[in-house]
Amino acid sequence: MTRPHPSFSLLTAPKLAAAGLVLALLAACAAPAAGPETAVAPRTETQQWEDRVHIDSRPDEVQLAVHAEGLSVAQTQALDGLLGRWMAAEAREIVVNAPIGGAGGEIAGRMAMAARQRLVAMGAPAAKVRVTGYDAGGAPDAPLRVGFLRFTASVPKCGGWENLAATRDNTAYENFGCAVTANMAAQVANPEDLLGPRVETPIDSGRRATVLDKYRKGEVTSSAKDEQSNGVVSKAVH
Repeated sequence: MTRPHPSFSLLTAPKLAAAGLVLALLAACAAPAAGPETAVAPRTETQQWEDRVHIDSRPDEVQLAVHAEGLSVAQTQALDGLLGRWMAAEAREIVVNAPIGGAGGEIAGRMAMAARQRLVAMGAPAAKVRVTGYDAGGAPDAPLRVGFLRFTASVPKCGGWENLAATRDNTAYENFGCAVTANMAAQVANPEDLLGPRVETPIDSGRRATVLDKYRKGEVTSSAKDEQSNGVVSKAVH
């Protein structure tokens, strides 16, 4: 059995300990700093312009005087004009707001229902016209308010174009993405859609029941074929 050389035991051991200490310090320096578990990904040049599009809302409404005779011709025309603007804006719903607490509360309620019937008769979906009330504070001349929320988009002003051939540090030029963002926001029919997606429409439960019934019976579940859409050239008389 051989013993280690004395010089190895005395000289090599301290060196190994020092080397281990250095490695430990290096590992500590290389370790990531304490912070949140997930870091926010940097936004691109195009996405940064989305923060400069502001969506504002304001009521578009007509005020109708409440009287026992019901809707007048002028009030009917005002409702028709409001309905046209609502359809063009693709807004969510029309609210018929009747005054509550006044002397003519029953008359206001009848006018509110008449206004709703007029809007539905002129093409507004019944589910999109809602009747509600507001506190009139006892005012005898409180009007009937009919309207909806109209949303508008404030787009950034693009300008200050620089030389597009100047690559510099190979970075995007200052207005990169501004025109695309501004055009998209300006072309949206209803800027409210930029705030979030619309609610899903309900399913056609009747059609679903028909398909499932045919499936259980082993029948064809597709709709009947339309003979006019078979692509055959019409036999016209010459």
